[in-house]
Amino acid sequence: MPEIQRPAFYAAKRGGWRDWWTVLHPPYTAWHLSYVVIGATIAPHVRVSRLVGTVLAFFLAVGIAAHCLDELHGRPLRTLIPGRVLVAATVVSLAGAVAIGVIGVVSVGVVLVPFIVVGPLLVMAYNAELFGGVVHTDAGFAAAWGAFPVLTAYVAQAGTLRPAPVLVATGAFALSWAQRSLSTPARLLRRSVRGVDGTLTLADGTVRPLDDKFLLVPLERALRAMSWGLVTVATGLALARLT
Repeated sequence: MPEIQRPAFYAAKRGGWRDWWTVLHPPYTAWHLSYVVIGATIAPHVRVSRLVGTVLAFFLAVGIAAHCLDELHGRPLRTLIPGRVLVAATVVSLAGAVAIGVIGVVSVGVVLVPFIVVGPLLVMAYNAELFGGVVHTDAGFAAAWGAFPVLTAYVAQAGTLRPAPVLVATGAFALSWAQRSLSTPARLLRRSVRGVDGTLTLADGTVRPLDDKFLLVPLERALRAMSWGLVTVATGLALARLT
């Protein structure tokens, strides 16, 4: 499949296990799991078991359930995974995430309960575009997949909230907003636009052709860099706190 015709820059050839790779959105899943690690590592004390449990819960809820719901809603990634399999994966993954949260309540306390309730609601409301799509917005995306993981991970470690994680969550909100601002036109170019025809005339009179690659490449270059940049930052913070 030609590069520009793939539904996402990380999309594999259709069929078999490759469809699952595509549905998992590896760069974006890693990006949002990085917020979990960042939220946990700014807590006063970091418990490895809680960190692993929180990362696993978000992987199930966001990496699998949310993305399966998204693919079920209009097949944007054009995979061949049967609808019933996507539904089953969504249900099982969400149930697993909630189960991990319930186990966490035993050691963290009831302060974790609101996060266990809100998390699945955000997955359903955003990815299934419930309530007229009121959550399916730039702000909804930034809150659900940026700020919320930071706050949840911090509370899972500290059992409370403080100004510092709120500020970090605000930063994650801004970064996720930037992510969606870049990925929305990138998706449009890859999935809906069949051609771009035009030119750019520079101040010195130079004329350059304008095509889909000219528009798409800087968007996805920024998305790639931001995804791996955040993964690196999160890994560095984890190593600093745990070694």
